[in-house]
Amino acid sequence: MLGLRRSAATLFDHSQSLLRNLSFHGLRVQGIRVGNAEVPNHKPLKTGLQEVYGIGRRKSHQVLCGLGITNKLARDLTGKELIDLREEVGMHQHGDELVKERVGSEIQRLVEVDCYRGSRHRHGMPCRGQRTKTNARTKKGKRVAIAGKKKAPRK
Repeated sequence: MLGLRRSAATLFDHSQSLLRNLSFHGLRVQGIRVGNAEVPNHKPLKTGLQEVYGIGRRKSHQVLCGLGITNKLARDLTGKELIDLREEVGMHQHGDELVKERVGSEIQRLVEVDCYRGSRHRHGMPCRGQRTKTNARTKKGKRVAIAGKKKAPRK
């Protein structure tokens, strides 16, 4: 049994070293993953972090200043800087948690106050002035035929 464990461990070590040294011809990593979003390699970090939902110009500047990272390209990050960047972005509210908590609570507040926008949200209609006679299929749902309505006969 001990021999199997040792051979599995050496096999794992060999596979890790192969993956590190393996080059995929024509394929390369396009960006780094931070906060459930892809930060492009060719953009500076200050603008690349804005790809993450909920992080704008000001918050990306605060994150980089807090870490002491200069505004360099995303592909030039070291492993330590990348780990620190992920932790720092994780401390701020972003992505799905931002949508679920803040945006959902704002819509719920509008519904409870019973304002015009809240009533439009409640009925599943567009609330920013769009026309609804011919459009708004995403909000209203699939078309439903009206039973008993017949076309006028041709003369």
